[in-house]
Amino acid sequence: MDITVAGAGDGGSGGEKRTWVVEVERTLHDAPDAAAEASRWRRHCIYRVPACIKDLKPKAYQPQVVSLGPFHHGDPGLAPMEAHKRRALRHLLRRAARPLADFVAAVEAVADRLEAAYLDLGDGWRGGEARERFLEMMIVDGCFLLEVMRAAAAVSPAPPAPAAAGKPHAAAAAKEEEDYAENDPVFSRHGVLYMVPYIRRDMLMLENQLPLLVLERLLFVETERANVAHSRVSNEDHINRMVLRFLSPSARTPALGTPLGHHPLDALRRSMLHGDRRAVELYEAGIRFRRARTDSLHDVRFRHGVLAMPPVAVDDSTEYMLLNMMAFERLHPGAGNDVTAYVFFMDSIIDSAKDVALLSSKGIIQNAVGSDKAVAKLFNSISKDVVLEPESALDGVQRQVNAYCRQPWNMWRANLIHTYFRSPWAFMSLAAAMFLLVMTVMQTVYTVLPFYQNKDAAGGGGGGSAAPSPM
Repeated sequence: MDITVAGAGDGGSGGEKRTWVVEVERTLHDAPDAAAEASRWRRHCIYRVPACIKDLKPKAYQPQVVSLGPFHHGDPGLAPMEAHKRRALRHLLRRAARPLADFVAAVEAVADRLEAAYLDLGDGWRGGEARERFLEMMIVDGCFLLEVMRAAAAVSPAPPAPAAAGKPHAAAAAKEEEDYAENDPVFSRHGVLYMVPYIRRDMLMLENQLPLLVLERLLFVETERANVAHSRVSNEDHINRMVLRFLSPSARTPALGTPLGHHPLDALRRSMLHGDRRAVELYEAGIRFRRARTDSLHDVRFRHGVLAMPPVAVDDSTEYMLLNMMAFERLHPGAGNDVTAYVFFMDSIIDSAKDVALLSSKGIIQNAVGSDKAVAKLFNSISKDVVLEPESALDGVQRQVNAYCRQPWNMWRANLIHTYFRSPWAFMSLAAAMFLLVMTVMQTVYTVLPFYQNKDAAGGGGGGSAAPSPM
C-alpha cells in the first residue's frame, strides 16, 4: 500500500487526503454486510494449520507420499506420486469411455465453490491460467482418489451396497481389478497392501484435503447420469460410503440421504458423532465400565454407577487422525467441539498403562499399537493446548461421575468389593473368616448359655418351701 505523507490537519497540504486514508474509505463502501460475510466464511472448510498448533507435532500434519489439493502441491518429497496420478486419470478415462472435456466441464461448473473451500488459497490458483491449473489439479487428484479407493475395495470387497447406491458403482470397482497389472506399485493387490496405507494416512491431513464435491462431479460424468435428479443423492451416498469404507472399514455406514461430507476427514469425523478421575480410580470408586452399543462419540453415558463408552481402535494412524480432526474443529466455524471434547475426556481418565489395560479388558480400547503405555502417552500428548466449549455433553457426564465418586458409601462398597471379591481366593478367605467368626460366636453362646441356665435353676430351687423330713 502506498502511503503518501501529508501535512498536519485533516487533509494535508493543498487539502488533499492521504493515499491510505482514501483506500481505507473506499474499502468501507465495498465491505459486505454481516450476512454476506457470514456466508463467505461458511464456504471455507480446508485450512492451513497455524504454527501454534502445528509446532506441537509437525509430522502429524505433513503428508508423506501424496499431495491432495493445492497446499502441498509441488512439494519435492511428494513428486514421485504425480506420475501415478496421471496413470489413474488415463485408466479412469478409458473405462468411462467419456471425453476428458466432459469431466472438465462438470468440475468447472463448481470451480468457484471448490476455490472457496480453501482458506488462504494463493493467487497462483485463481483466475486465467491459474484457474486452469486449479481445475487440472482437482480432476487429476479426484480421479486418483477414486481409483485408489476402488482398488482397495476390489481387494477387500464390502457387503453389497443398497439399491439406492446404484449398480454402476459396484461394477466400476470390479472392472478396476482387471484394469491394472498384477505388479502395479499402487493399484494392485501388492500396492493396496504396502502403499495404500500411507495414502490413507495422508488423506487424514487437514491441509491435504480434497473437496468431496470433486468426486461427486466426476462420478456424475463417469456414470452418465449427471442430468438425472435423483442420482445426485445416490452419488453422494456412494461417495460418503466409499470414503468411510476406505478410511475406516469398521465405521458405521451413514444413512441414505446423509449430506455429502466437506472432504474425507470431515466424512470420517461425522461418522464418529452419530449418536477428572483416572479409569483405575473410577473403578476403585465403584464406577463400572461397559462398552457402549454403538461406536458414536456421542454414546458416552453414565447411569447407576455404569460408565458406557464407545469402542475405539488405536493404531498407528489414530494420533494423526484425531489431531487433524481437532484442528478442523478449531478452524471451521460450526464444526462443533465433539472430537476435541472426547479426546479431553479420554485424557482425563487415562494416566497410565493400568488405565489403558482396564479399558482394554472391557472392550473399550482396541489396542493395535502394542504397549498400553504407548496408548496412554498418545491420549496424554494430543490433548495439550486444546480449547473446549464451556458446556458439552461430556462435561455433564464428567460432573456426574465426579459427584458419584464423592459419595462415601459408594467408595466403601467399592473398596469392599475390590478387596474381597477381586478373586475366588480372596472371596474364599473372606467366607472362611466369616464362617470362623460365626462358629466362634455360636461356640461362645453355647458355652455361656448353660451357665446362666444352671444358675437360674439353682436360684429357683432355693426359693421354694422344702418338704418336712420323716420322723
